[in-house]
Amino acid sequence: MSARLTFVCHAETSAVRLAAFPLDEPIEPRGLARASALAASLGRVDAAWTSPALRARQTASALGLDAEIDPSLGDINLGSWAGRRLSDVQASEPEAVAAWIGEADAAPHGGETVLDLCDRLAPWLAARKRDPRRVLAVTHPAIIRAAILLALDASAGTFWRLDVGPLCRVELRGQAGRWTLRSIIP
Repeated sequence: MSARLTFVCHAETSAVRLAAFPLDEPIEPRGLARASALAASLGRVDAAWTSPALRARQTASALGLDAEIDPSLGDINLGSWAGRRLSDVQASEPEAVAAWIGEADAAPHGGETVLDLCDRLAPWLAARKRDPRRVLAVTHPAIIRAAILLALDASAGTFWRLDVGPLCRVELRGQAGRWTLRSIIP
């Protein structure tokens, strides 16, 4: 039997709208409405997990899920950039932003690197491969990007080439000791 794992990105927040690095802001009313509308199309969910972040927990609730909180699904640690607009960081630290986007082992903000994030998620993803239930995880764009990289055994350098927007769904199938990317629904 194959494992079925669906990731759902949290709904819209003010940070998404402002192109800012998130803190722990709530989802916006429009995001709440969109998440509630999405709930009916998810199909059967046997087990659900969520990031500890407010925006992910609120999205899980709007989806009608009784989700277990797992720190492994927490957003990438953005260190000193958390809460700041990308345009402001780009203006004041252009070399740091270039390094962060161009090097998977860079963390000029003092938080996690892309490689650190992948290392944090890998054990969680491996455990799901052995779970025959239909599993859903509500989390963040960075976690979903990392899951895709890990599933496809892709280079961490492709992390920023994956566009994961609010309420994007990514489905993986685990079989014969490996993951297969089944679908991406924006």
